[in-house]
Amino acid sequence: MSRIDVLARDMESLDLLASRDTPVRRLDPRAKAAVTAMFLGTVVSFGKYEIAEMTPLFLYPAAILALGQVPARVLFRYLLFASPFALLAGMFNPVLDRETAISLGALDVPGGWISFASIMLRFMLTVSAVLLLLACTGYVQVCAALGRLGAPRIVITQFLLLHRYMFILSDEAARMTRAHMLRSRDGRGPGIRVWASLAGHLLLHAHDRGSRTHSAMLARGFDGSLPSLRAFRWSWADTCFLAGCGGFFVLARFGNLAERLGDLMGFAV
Repeated sequence: MSRIDVLARDMESLDLLASRDTPVRRLDPRAKAAVTAMFLGTVVSFGKYEIAEMTPLFLYPAAILALGQVPARVLFRYLLFASPFALLAGMFNPVLDRETAISLGALDVPGGWISFASIMLRFMLTVSAVLLLLACTGYVQVCAALGRLGAPRIVITQFLLLHRYMFILSDEAARMTRAHMLRSRDGRGPGIRVWASLAGHLLLHAHDRGSRTHSAMLARGFDGSLPSLRAFRWSWADTCFLAGCGGFFVLARFGNLAERLGDLMGFAV
């Protein structure tokens, strides 16, 4: 199996997880999307030097991970794949911000290292929340929920078509890679030089297939929107989920929850 086939299989893994019957899966997608948006807003509202204050927020993804029965290795693999972007965003902070922020005994910690740790912490929290939303809801249902919550229809349609086009592009790339391996002497995949010439052909093939897909959609009555096949039903469980998570986020942001948990743990010890 080529690397592109593995990548395509990884992209489908979240939708496969979302098809299982779990307590989180049975919640209304609108409630889960709203809670995720509240969580993201809470995370980004902290200052760049506030690290300990954000640590109680890990309770939310931990709870969703357990109730949604999402394998931790799947979440870790996606976080590892996206981590270079976060590292690139904060790698220069220790160089640009050398002013001492805190002192640990004889050790002075510059503010750049604290802000770098804050960026990595925010990355883990936000990306985990979005991945868990997709793994417990499904990409199509998330887009449908965003549409019900007032997102522009053209934006939702673009998201859905982008999701489908990624599979078309990966399928074409996998076919070209297998064709090259079957025709090469050593049976290896294309190298960097070969990929430079294959990239243009890949774009042309994917564009041609995408055009045929669009023509087929128009022949079947496509009017610019992709309706959801699942009916949304709001229940008391969704209200309790939304209110409970919202109260926890407010407490974590303004209630010094990290300090209270630290005092409680110290008292228990």
